[in-house]
Amino acid sequence: MRESVQAEVMMSFLVSEELSFRIPVELRYETCDPYAVRLTFHLPGDAPVTWAFGRELMIDGVGRPCGEGDVHIAPVDSEVLGEVLIRLQVGGDQALFRSSTPPLVAFLDRTDKLVPLGQEAALADFDAHLDEALDRILAEEQSAG
Repeated sequence: MRESVQAEVMMSFLVSEELSFRIPVELRYETCDPYAVRLTFHLPGDAPVTWAFGRELMIDGVGRPCGEGDVHIAPVDSEVLGEVLIRLQVGGDQALFRSSTPPLVAFLDRTDKLVPLGQEAALADFDAHLDEALDRILAEEQSAG
């Protein structure tokens, strides 16, 4: 069985209303952490930055505004599911990204084929890998901060 799904999409990093630029973003989903997706943003001149958040949040955010705390995802236009805004926030700092919806949906569809939504807990090795996944998340946060 495959253990991960990856994709790369181009997103617009919206610096201000007047300034934005396109950046590559790696999407990753792993069966050892079946509830989360990871987005690694490759900003020019900076080390890559990885954010992990709930796969279900991304699924819901494609169709309607959702999210609490540090991650908010919403369609740009609720009538047309063509683009999505992803807002990431740490303290008073925030970053806003715009992505085309079809590549996100294609990625999420592939994750669902690997681990169907709602079946995450059924993974036989989930409990065995929980500590490993948490350690990896904490290491990513420490290296980013």
